[in-house]
Amino acid sequence: MSEKFTNSSAPFWETKTLQQMTQGEWESICDGCGLCCLTKLQDDDTEEIVYTCVVCAYSDITTGQCRDYAHRSVNVPSCVQLTQEGIEQFDWLPDTCSYRVLHRGQSLPNWHPLISGDARSVGKAGVGLTAIAVVIDNGKLDYEDYLIPKP
Repeated sequence: MSEKFTNSSAPFWETKTLQQMTQGEWESICDGCGLCCLTKLQDDDTEEIVYTCVVCAYSDITTGQCRDYAHRSVNVPSCVQLTQEGIEQFDWLPDTCSYRVLHRGQSLPNWHPLISGDARSVGKAGVGLTAIAVVIDNGKLDYEDYLIPKP
């Protein structure tokens, strides 16, 4: 992504690259949809990633948020922490993911909380965990029984 020019009247997400953002700015880019928390499977031969409708027990299916975000990587060791340095590897995230949207040079959608001013706008737009029927992982599921199209 090319370097952006600073315009003091424009919001930070329009003037900074993802790598230039402070930690607080980076965190606020997350729209809170929770789709990154869906369990994904990767084919060993093709490396294709497929989604399931399974989420971990820390996912709040009424809000799409993690109920213990600060300790998510400890609670669920396979939880991938999204970082500014790893943006190139986020192609497994949904196309609506705000990090991917900005990385592609596109504008945040109108339903993004930074645009709408309403944290519930994601759910109202029918985006995220609250828009699909999810299953809480109980440790005994065969994930292949829960495959869904990429959200």
